[in-house]
Parts: sequence; C-alpha cells; structure tokens
Amino acid sequence: MNNLYLVFKMDIKESFRSKWFLLYTIIFGGIVALFFISGVTESKVQGFSGLSRLLLIFIEICIVIVPIFILVNTVRTIAADRDSNILEYLLSFPISLKTYFFGKFFGKLFTITIPIFAALFLALIWSTFKGVEIPWKIFIYYIFLLFSINISFLGLSFFISSLVKTQEIALALAFFVWILLLSLIDILLISILVKTTASAELIYSIALINPLQVFRIGAIALFDPQLSVIGPASYFIIDEFGAKFLLIYCVLYPILLGALFSFLGYKVFKRKDLV
Repeated sequence: MNNLYLVFKMDIKESFRSKWFLLYTIIFGGIVALFFISGVTESKVQGFSGLSRLLLIFIEICIVIVPIFILVNTVRTIAADRDSNILEYLLSFPISLKTYFFGKFFGKLFTITIPIFAALFLALIWSTFKGVEIPWKIFIYYIFLLFSINISFLGLSFFISSLVKTQEIALALAFFVWILLLSLIDILLISILVKTTASAELIYSIALINPLQVFRIGAIALFDPQLSVIGPASYFIIDEFGAKFLLIYCVLYPILLGALFSFLGYKVFKRKDLV
C-alpha cells in the first residue's frame, strides 16, 4: 500500500509540472469565469436561470472537451514511460506491476478530476456570493456524473496505452475512439436506422452502451426528467429504465465500464514485454 501511494504521489507531482494540466485547468476555470462575466447566471432562458443555466451550458461543453482531454493526455502514460526508460527504472525497485499500473491510474484520476471540480467549486462560491439559488440535488448529482465519465475514459485510455508500444499509435487510437463515440451519439445511429431495417429498440440499446451518450442522457435528465428534447427515444428509455433508475444507471455504468477497461488493461500490461 505504501508503494502504491508513492507511485500515486509521484504521478501527481509529474502531472502538476506538465503543461497539459495547466492548460486543462485554465480551460475549465476560464469557461466558468467567462460565464460569470457574460452574466449567464443572472439571465433566464427557456426556464433555466442562475446556477442551473450555468450547469446546463457547462454540461454541453464537458461532453466534447472532457473525453478528448482525458484520452489525449493519459493514453500515452505507459507508452511514454516505456520509451523514456522510466518504466524499467521504476520496476528495478521493489514495486509490483499492479502497484505501478494502479498507482498511475489513481494519480491520473486525481489530476483530471481536480480542474473540473475546482471550476464547479468556483461556480458554487460565486453563486453563493451573488445570492443565486443553488440547486443542490442537481449540483451533487452532476459531480457524480462527471466523476463517472472521468473513470470511464481513463480506464479506456489505460487499456489503449497497455495495448500499443508507441505513443503515436496510442494517440491515433485515442482520436479514433473519441470520434467514433462522438459520432455514435447521433450521426451514425441515425444513418444506420435510415439505411437498414434494424429496429429502433436495437439502435437505442446500442446508444445506451456508449458512455458519451449515457453521460449526455444523464445530464439532460437533470433538467428534463421526461427526456422530451431527444424525441421518440425518450419513450423507450423511460419505459425500460424508469426515471430514477436511469439516473443511477448513468452514474454506475461509466464507472463499471472504466473499472472493466482498467482491469483488462492491467491484464494486457502484465503479460506483454515491459521494455
């Protein structure tokens, strides 16, 4: 356990010194600051006002930004350590492969989570200062939702990093996965539905295994429990899950998916040539 903490601590220090962490923090802090400057929390659009409207806009941004930042900045973790001989150096100490792998995993999870949570905390402080009503249930659930999508894509990132030997291939695969999942939110699924005789229920089921789509649906359900904005698919989703279970599914599924990919990544990492 002590070795796990040391690897965890070392990875955090390394991430704090990197430019991507600074950029990641500036982006999310800047976005929230821009919302405040533009008066988003003080306006009302389509029934949403105050912190609720800020979270609604922040959600749409996170759907695109969070996955690609996680993939691009963590998918090279193992491959980079292997290329720079850091992996060989670390394993010369009494550190097990499991300790190295999951120490890195939890270190990256901490560093990708801090900027997002810091931005939300900034929004909370500003809303309290301005006397804006805080929707606590929505705010807390959104924290869990973001944490779950972080785990999901970090697990996928470590799985890819374990499979490949070079950073270039890892980065290319990360971009491919992100574009594929982003396309599956609407474009590809609609095309499949139009071009084939596949049932709508099958298409909706495929959509609900896409962590990006699950995150999007969970975010929408915060403000629109009937999911009316996504059209006919809402009837299938509500009938199959129910409003309450849907919220639970949207948090637990990405976490379980990320845990599964991280476990598979560790299995691959343990059996491959390390240097």
